[in-house]
Amino acid sequence: MSLTTSIAVYFIIWWVMLFAVLPWGVHSQEESGAVAPGTDPGAPIMPRLWRKLVLTTVATSAVYALCALAYAYRLIDLDTLVEFLHLPR
Repeated sequence: MSLTTSIAVYFIIWWVMLFAVLPWGVHSQEESGAVAPGTDPGAPIMPRLWRKLVLTTVATSAVYALCALAYAYRLIDLDTLVEFLHLPR
């Protein structure tokens, strides 16, 4: 896999993982009972974005490493993938 393809695949996995991690541990103002005037009650109190960015990067690195190993050692070939997904040949 070329460097450009590797970076693109990593970025796509990172972006998907970010949207999976964003809702973790978020509490709204309404849940805490302290709604600031003029704000949406569903707005998060402390989103902790830096922690989530780091967690996303760590999780993405693990998922990417597994994908890269599967690709490098040919653990999953195209025929197996087509059969697994029940796609027409």
